[in-house]
Amino acid sequence: MVLNQNIHKMKSEDQLHSLKGKTVVITGGSSGVGRAVAEAFALEGCNIVVAARGKEGLDETVALCRDLEVSALAVPTDVSIASDVQNLANKALQFNGRIDIWVNNAGVMASGKFEEIPMDLNEQVIKTNLFGYMHGAYSVLPIFKKQNEGILINNVSIGGFMPAPYSAVYSATKFGIRGMMECLHGEISDFPNVHICNLYPQIQRSTGNMHSAKYSGLDFKIPPFAADPRDTAAKMVELAKNPRKDLFPDFTSMMMKNMYGLFPKPIINTASAAMRLLMKVKNAPSDSGNVLEPSSEPHRIYGETILPVPSRKTKIALLTGLGLGLTYMFLKTRSSNSK
Repeated sequence: MVLNQNIHKMKSEDQLHSLKGKTVVITGGSSGVGRAVAEAFALEGCNIVVAARGKEGLDETVALCRDLEVSALAVPTDVSIASDVQNLANKALQFNGRIDIWVNNAGVMASGKFEEIPMDLNEQVIKTNLFGYMHGAYSVLPIFKKQNEGILINNVSIGGFMPAPYSAVYSATKFGIRGMMECLHGEISDFPNVHICNLYPQIQRSTGNMHSAKYSGLDFKIPPFAADPRDTAAKMVELAKNPRKDLFPDFTSMMMKNMYGLFPKPIINTASAAMRLLMKVKNAPSDSGNVLEPSSEPHRIYGETILPVPSRKTKIALLTGLGLGLTYMFLKTRSSNSK
């Protein structure tokens, strides 16, 4: 009797958290983390609606989802244009009658000296990142309120808590997204089944870095400690099943946030000094990347790393050592200043 009750309870819980048949809208779904997110929700049996500017990458993502035996729709969308995002919401509603989950994920980045990045690129970074997430929330929250349920997931990045050196405008957009969503949490507080969930991952081992605009003369490949986009996508699925306001998806993102909170000035100054040193030996031409136009190939999940990807234990050991080193440096500096 007890065994049967436990089995029934487990089945009920599985059904409660099941996403099968839910409709999920994903912006920036043509490559990188966005494609990984589409794959992750498709594996859960969701109906997938993917949006991005480039049709070729979108079609590939749709084919991936259909191979996983779920319904999928591509809607070419420039998230920086409000009418495009409203059209996306309308098409998603027509697709399956409702929207259950909306993932704000599309984003672009430009790195280099603030005054050397063309102003039209800086403005477009703001339009895509900050306005794009605003347009997503503006279009979908009324739908969620009408349905009395729905989940908005924002892929904010650790950049919502700490600046990326020599990426001032990108950093401004991430801080701005975090502030906007903090306020919107209050506006939905009388809708208990409408949720806004913010994810703060670290740098990703995705194609995002390959597609970004570079005005620093540096053509970086992805550092080996970068996070796996599929792990990040799995955390979005977790948020869809068990919504929560904020989530740091791994040890690294949480450690970086806490370290910057403790030692903001030494960390940004040290990181900026390292960038300046590298920029003295510029060896790559300026590149506007995907800021003003759709991402070029490759349209895949993973980008190229500088070195082979280390094991999880090695990553934790290296990052712990880095954290201890920064702590020692800070304490030593403070001790010297107090003398």
